[in-house]
Amino acid sequence: MSETVPDGEEATARLDLFRYLTADLAAEYRAIMSLFGSTLLADLSAAEVSDGLAERGVALSVEEVTTRCEQLERWGNLVRGIRDARVATVQDYVRSRARYQASKLGVRVHREAEAILAAGDGAREVARELLGATAETLDRIVARMAAATDARPVDAEALSGDVTTVFNNQRLFSDSVRDFYAYVNTVLTRYDLAGEEYQQFKRLLLDYIDLLTADVARHAPVVARRFAALEPVLDDVLAALAALPTLQSADARTERLPGRTREDWEHVRGWYTGADGRSGPETLRMAADQALGQLLANTKRMLASAGTGVSRRADLLKLAAWFDDADADQAHRLYAAAFGAYPARHLLGGPEEPDPRDGATTSWWAATPVEVPLSLRERGDRGARGRTSSVPDPGLDRVRLLAEAQGEADARAAAVGELVAAGRLDGAEVSPAALSLLLGQLTRLLAVHPQLEAAARATDTDLGLTLEAVPDPAATTTLRTPDGDLTVHGLVLEVSAAGAPPAAASSPAAASSAPATSNRAPATPPAAAASSAEAEADADAEADAPTHREPAEVQA
Repeated sequence: MSETVPDGEEATARLDLFRYLTADLAAEYRAIMSLFGSTLLADLSAAEVSDGLAERGVALSVEEVTTRCEQLERWGNLVRGIRDARVATVQDYVRSRARYQASKLGVRVHREAEAILAAGDGAREVARELLGATAETLDRIVARMAAATDARPVDAEALSGDVTTVFNNQRLFSDSVRDFYAYVNTVLTRYDLAGEEYQQFKRLLLDYIDLLTADVARHAPVVARRFAALEPVLDDVLAALAALPTLQSADARTERLPGRTREDWEHVRGWYTGADGRSGPETLRMAADQALGQLLANTKRMLASAGTGVSRRADLLKLAAWFDDADADQAHRLYAAAFGAYPARHLLGGPEEPDPRDGATTSWWAATPVEVPLSLRERGDRGARGRTSSVPDPGLDRVRLLAEAQGEADARAAAVGELVAAGRLDGAEVSPAALSLLLGQLTRLLAVHPQLEAAARATDTDLGLTLEAVPDPAATTTLRTPDGDLTVHGLVLEVSAAGAPPAAASSPAAASSAPATSNRAPATPPAAAASSAEAEADADAEADAPTHREPAEVQA
């Protein structure tokens, strides 16, 4: 449609045309505009407007009508009308001279506003049959231009009717599609959609959208090919339309019918071909996929809503109203009862934990889930439902717990056996369970002896092992496991059975001078043997000396 776009000031002034719809006396303003819009070339005075409104059941005096019409004139909905009046008095002359007419934009705004107010909230049918009619009309236009000759020119009037039909069909189809998907969007965003209403909407989407998509997929390529066939003769079509009488003039702005310029044709053609971006059929397919995807998401949400498929919107609104009416103390009790916040607010003891190992320090992620009754989960009802259940036999649970405890004890014993068999731990290959056990014992030893200036032991009588750590800045202890290697710097670690002497040396002096090994000792060189003999002699000489220190020991 060819129309001059108004500038900023004019566009701002045109917004005043809508003010009467939201004014304090909107009903009276609407009645006056309906009276002016009901007749062509309506030129009415205030008295005539008052009489016309009285016939429609709206009682307004002439002075009130005059005030309303003057306000509508300032907003641009009405304009002054001038008519020669032959009256007997000056007062009648002034009154008859104040006549009003509806402006062009005022009539259009009122017509569209009344149409919106009269429209329903339901879905609007899509004019899908217009796609096939558009293809047939384009065929007629191409046939008319092909049959035209110099001796027999094209019938411009019939051609003009076909062109107007094409653009009117396209406008009506586009408007109906927008209204339909706008309705679909409003329904998809509702969280209280359930029951029969949901079933009807599901059938609407699955059946009607599929039918609409199929029609567009069938007719859109045909219409696009017709536009391509019309392109070579489009200039001739525009020339034939320009030869018809029009209202266009050099000193007046007129609003021409659509299809009279090349821009109009390129815009409609682009809707089918996507020349200016995404095509209309592609947009419709994407909208259909999005709507069906949202419907599927809503279906999953309904099925996952407490397993009943019923929306909780009404319950949440009722709960919000209770919170709004409650004072501070009632709100605390209401919150605890609604959301089960008993341990958090210490109002009640909370549900009993079935597993005693889930204590106050247990993380929520690792704790055993609490089974919530169906009546409490869905209706907040703590009353007993159904028949009384039988008392469960604890024998099976006792057997299961004993089996689990025995399995854990066997796993710990196996880990202890690995560490004791390894003896000196440097280079030993152990399981992850044994490594975890060793780390626990080493942590306990270092907690008691944080400096560890001399050899120290940690004995766990329950596990039956003793861990000895000898500080040596040049030593490293490396353990290999399937999960990775552990290297301890500056310590020589050795594990033995609880109550057994260290397997590394036969005397305290030797234990402090040579590292202990759990494997067979290598042959001693002569020089080392001499040094060892001297060390033994010194040890014998100082056997009764008070400077001798045994390794520190930690008892579990």
